[in-house]
Amino acid sequence: MQTDKAFVEVDFGQHSKSGQQAAGDVFLSKKIPEEGRTICVLADGLGSGIKAHVLATLTATMAMKYISSDIDIRRASEIIMATLPICSERKIGYSTFTIVDIRSDGRVSVIEYDNPPFRLLRDGVLVDIDKKKLEVATANRGRCEVLYSSFTARQGDRTVFYTDGVTQSGMGRDATPFGWGNDAVGSYIVEQCGMERDISARQLSRSVVEKARRIDGGKAKDDISCAVVNFRRPRKSVVMTGPPLDERKDTEMARILREYGGRKIVCGGTTARIIARELGEEISVDLGCLDSSVPPASNIAGVDLVTEGTLTLSRMAEILEAGEDPDKLKSNAAVRLARYLLDSDIIEFVVGTKINEAHQDPNFPVELDIRRNLMKRIVGLLNTKYLKQANMRLI
Repeated sequence: MQTDKAFVEVDFGQHSKSGQQAAGDVFLSKKIPEEGRTICVLADGLGSGIKAHVLATLTATMAMKYISSDIDIRRASEIIMATLPICSERKIGYSTFTIVDIRSDGRVSVIEYDNPPFRLLRDGVLVDIDKKKLEVATANRGRCEVLYSSFTARQGDRTVFYTDGVTQSGMGRDATPFGWGNDAVGSYIVEQCGMERDISARQLSRSVVEKARRIDGGKAKDDISCAVVNFRRPRKSVVMTGPPLDERKDTEMARILREYGGRKIVCGGTTARIIARELGEEISVDLGCLDSSVPPASNIAGVDLVTEGTLTLSRMAEILEAGEDPDKLKSNAAVRLARYLLDSDIIEFVVGTKINEAHQDPNFPVELDIRRNLMKRIVGLLNTKYLKQANMRLI
């Protein structure tokens, strides 16, 4: 989603409790293009493992459904709390949650139930936002309090919210007997943003999670999750792949790349040769990150990344589908491509429609179908799973 003033970037980082395969924290995000809205939900299921994961998933899914349907906040909270069971021993709800609802005009509403308070970073400092206590009546647990707050986002704002696995990390250790603590977490966020003013939501959320894990002694004592929403000028990337249908369009393709005001990426050997020829540059193989699983990247002056085509794009799509963190993978052309796209907000794919005559019978354009379908798959993943603004144009 893009407001008149800023693009809304959303990402999160997570570490499961040591020894657990499933995280008891669940993060969901959704873009509603026709309304210009972005909604995020972070739910923390009681305990850890599969049971906590199921309850957190139920909570997050319900919250997303009701908030996106514009059901009254108090009523939505009542339904969620009435549906979830309570712990028979501890007499507390089986899941806590934070909901962030961002409108097209920059208005942000935050609903919190028993998660650590969210942090708003503005102009390099943490800003306190007034919160209204809403009493919610439920049959199975009496009256509960939900916190509601709202503010109008400004360009450069960062909203950070996390589970108690962050604030309670290190609890019982000499340096942090009472845990890392919300104030210390806030100071760390300010420090990281001060060190790197353009830090992305992906980088900041993972930095908070990694710091909490280190405070825990390298093994997470609880599920650790952090989400970040950035309001900023969009980062743009263009990806060129496939030769144009008409060779006379080669010059146009190169012009689009040369004049593009953002990161420039070329995928495909034939495409790379066209771009290099039109720009008057040479192609050289990048020997810095060789990997047998995908062909190596190449270099063209003025282009940020040059890769092979279908194999690299397919592997990159697998990384996106699996939700893998490219920063934790062995570097190769596909991993670098995934990293570049995840650090971008607006991504334009320029897809050539010429069939490689050396590979296919022109009367049976299978290669073109594969290329188109692969690009549609990647665009869909970026838009729905990662809330990017990706589009594809054919040339």
